[in-house]
Amino acid sequence: MTTLRRRSRLAALAAACTAVLLLSACAGSSDGPSGPGGSASASGSGVVDADRCAKNRDAGTVTYLTGYQYQASTTILEAVAAESMGFFDDVCLDVTLQPGSGDTAQGAQLTAAGRAQLSGVGSAAEAMLAVAGGADVVGVATFGHVPIATLMTEPSVTDLKQLDGTTLGHKGSLPAPLRAMLVSAGVDLGSITQVKVGYDPTVLVRGQVQSLTGYKSNEPLTLAAAGDQVTQWNPEDYGVTGSFGQLIANPAFAKAHPTAVQDFVRALLHAHEVCQTQLQQCVQAAAEKSGSGFDVTHNEQVFTTESKLVADSTPAGQPIGFVDPAALTAEGQVLVGSGELESVPDPASVFDDSYLRAVVGADGAVLWPAAGSTAAEASPSSS
Repeated sequence: MTTLRRRSRLAALAAACTAVLLLSACAGSSDGPSGPGGSASASGSGVVDADRCAKNRDAGTVTYLTGYQYQASTTILEAVAAESMGFFDDVCLDVTLQPGSGDTAQGAQLTAAGRAQLSGVGSAAEAMLAVAGGADVVGVATFGHVPIATLMTEPSVTDLKQLDGTTLGHKGSLPAPLRAMLVSAGVDLGSITQVKVGYDPTVLVRGQVQSLTGYKSNEPLTLAAAGDQVTQWNPEDYGVTGSFGQLIANPAFAKAHPTAVQDFVRALLHAHEVCQTQLQQCVQAAAEKSGSGFDVTHNEQVFTTESKLVADSTPAGQPIGFVDPAALTAEGQVLVGSGELESVPDPASVFDDSYLRAVVGADGAVLWPAAGSTAAEASPSSS
């Protein structure tokens, strides 16, 4: 558990996005700033060769639905940066970004229906729940291999059993990893009054609730900025498995246009790398897409926090976004324990990281040529 301070949170989730998309052929050269490989041409680009470029153009418009608006969370900021810096153009993809509402179930449904070709959902658990609910989607990359959920209390709470008989605030339901953590700690869940609260985390420091669910990259940062000290209780400290930053795709689209999915993932991985050193530029691109009310400082902290969680939870030699069948099975068991799933699905039936594996090297690093290199030096074979 980690003691941190707090601060203000993002407002309530926006209304669900309902954009209907038109498919069109990819444009020839980039209209935006060119990335390291330059803009695409008839002979390919500095990142992909002509044959692969043509295949990606044949995919038409690729619509990506973000998890929640254009906040600087994993799988969202990378997509915004890839668009802004021309990385999608570099791999000959015509990508349209659509802001999600935060309703991951709806995002999965829109992806399954072909209204979006790819989308970001909160976690691998949510991908499993979507598939169990009938959505035909496939998980193609999992960025973070640790629960993003956290439970906050006042510093006076030094043992989770002290929460027996108290009030717990949540956003709609108690997240499965937090439930598993409380059970593991011996808390009497039946004695706790659970209430739905809004998105103002100060309900905790005002004493309206004695514990509050949140996200490691959000509410604790909000409270810390306001000078409020809280203690974070994290599921992984109690042996609970989880994830965040899950990327899903429409299986029919992925099968018909595998290089498009591969190179979309590749552009995101490259953007993830670039944003480590060019964070201000990446967040500014998100601010411009978001318009007024976008908190630049908070969003920089969001990405910095999540990036560290991604790095710390990715084993050496594995690529960022890799699929871990054992961890996915354990995450599914958490959902069974919370009653959200009847049984744990076979990870192979929900996840496929072959698209990711096609665009990373043996060391796990994304294949993206340095300036001046040719596409052949770093590009995977067109397949």
